[in-house]
Amino acid sequence: MSTRPLQQVNASTRSVLADVTSDQMQNPTPCASWDVAGLINHLVGAQHFFAAGIKGQPPIGADSDFAAGDYLAAYDEATAALVACFEADGVMQSTVKMPFGEMPAAAVMGLAMNDTFTHGWDLAKATGQSTDIAPELAAQILDQAKSSIREGFRGEEGSAPFGLERECPDGASAADQLAAFLGRDVA
Repeated sequence: MSTRPLQQVNASTRSVLADVTSDQMQNPTPCASWDVAGLINHLVGAQHFFAAGIKGQPPIGADSDFAAGDYLAAYDEATAALVACFEADGVMQSTVKMPFGEMPAAAVMGLAMNDTFTHGWDLAKATGQSTDIAPELAAQILDQAKSSIREGFRGEEGSAPFGLERECPDGASAADQLAAFLGRDVA
């Protein structure tokens, strides 16, 4: 399995991240528990989290304040390291032990893609950027999410990995549809 889709997700979220300004760090986001700075910390930290899982190591970087420094460089470094983990010999055919259970490496890559893309959408929404992000890629991730996310994984923020599905306006972009499917208010 190719890491090309993961690299596309990383690039689309990077383009949103590159347009965040220092005066937006305290802006609220669609994730009630994070402001923009907290969301940036999660975006970078999640790359380290998934890489550690692939390597069979405990998660690292959860308490780091990436937003206080060169967060774009930190994101670039972390996403490159994660892609390298997935490209290592035999990884994509392996089973990975994550804190929430064992799963095929391909499924972990799917989770990483979903997380990175969706939080890129959150960041765009919070900073007034267009949320019509990478339409074809968003449609692919939406299809994947619809086939893999079950109701048991949904709940209020903080109680489940995914929010309760929300209404989405007719004609909404694929990225907005994905956000609504994952529990974001896209209005």
